[in-house]
Amino acid sequence: MPVSTLTALIAYMLINSFTPGPGNILTLTTITAYGWKRGKMLFFGIVCGYYCVQAICAAAIFGLSHYLSPILTIMKYFGAVYLLWLSIHIVRSRPDESGKAKEPLFCTGFLLQFVNVKIYFYGMTCLTGYVVPYYNSFAALLGTEMIIASVGSLASLLWAWFGMKIQKKYYKSINIIFAVFLIYCAWTMVF
Repeated sequence: MPVSTLTALIAYMLINSFTPGPGNILTLTTITAYGWKRGKMLFFGIVCGYYCVQAICAAAIFGLSHYLSPILTIMKYFGAVYLLWLSIHIVRSRPDESGKAKEPLFCTGFLLQFVNVKIYFYGMTCLTGYVVPYYNSFAALLGTEMIIASVGSLASLLWAWFGMKIQKKYYKSINIIFAVFLIYCAWTMVF
């Protein structure tokens, strides 16, 4: 792979990983509302889901590419509905002062990634645009996707850190801003 292609791939990965998306927004708002101690299981669910989805992307590009387009078309509608639902819950949420609220669940973060169309397109674009022209082994595809998931996980960790820094002080404004971002994400998925 030429250095210019590798540089473009790294830039694409950083931009895609660190910009707001459903996983980063949910991480930020959860840690803002619950703190790291109570919100970390949702974060770990997001991370595990990220790795699983990227492994699916590698397998899809390697052997199932002609079946993938119809599946992604259907998933984008499920993803858009889920993002709208999530945005409503983010706007309505507030920090738990009593400590009695249920902790965010691992499975919530994990399942989010399976309807997060952004990371499917992200992984597949990286492979088809930057990797497949030079390498087509499953090991190369899977390795690239694991790097993508690692960079994405680091980005989510950064968003969690931001959530800890602004915890409870600006939660209402942040919730509204990021709910609007999620609505925008849902809109761009469908239209």
